[in-house]
Amino acid sequence: MSVTVLDLSAYAGLVAVGAVTLNVLLGLLMALRYSPHRSWPHHRFNYFRIHNWTGYIALSVAILHPVILLFNKNPRFHLLDLVYPIHSPSQPLDNTIGAVAFYLLAFVVVTSYLRIRLGRHLWKSFHFSIYFAAAALFWHSLLTDPGLKNSPVDWFDGGKLFVESCLLLIVFVSLLRLRHARQKALHARQVAQQPVTSP
Repeated sequence: MSVTVLDLSAYAGLVAVGAVTLNVLLGLLMALRYSPHRSWPHHRFNYFRIHNWTGYIALSVAILHPVILLFNKNPRFHLLDLVYPIHSPSQPLDNTIGAVAFYLLAFVVVTSYLRIRLGRHLWKSFHFSIYFAAAALFWHSLLTDPGLKNSPVDWFDGGKLFVESCLLLIVFVSLLRLRHARQKALHARQVAQQPVTSP
């Protein structure tokens, strides 16, 4: 079975989803102060660097994903359809949301590269845009038809199942992060409410 232009574009999109998922999960682990040395896998490695590289990989394949469509014959995409897909020849709404995901991802990667110049507080505010980028990316990935025929979503398609699994994984770890933050805040309040005893 030959691989089509649409197949290549879909594969690039799935790699982007996987890279963004890994990037967000590593970011959540950093927020949880997870130590791979103290916990599993009990080895020292710089997962901050891996976090950065997954961002670069995600951005690269997110560029490649629509560019491949320029080589598709039917429907025919032009450069403007990729940059501003509101009038694209197929699924304009979902493609526009995909473009929003790309622009937000690019914003996060560029501002992360400039984080020292921006300062931690401003950079961190910008960095939260990754959640909006991920939400738009998952919308685009789940609701678009890879065949560009506006067919109903096949939720049990292999690619869709992969995207669904990535989404569930992010939601699960995000809930753990939220629970951790609440427990930390509760502990801080309890410590603050304890009476101070004089020596």
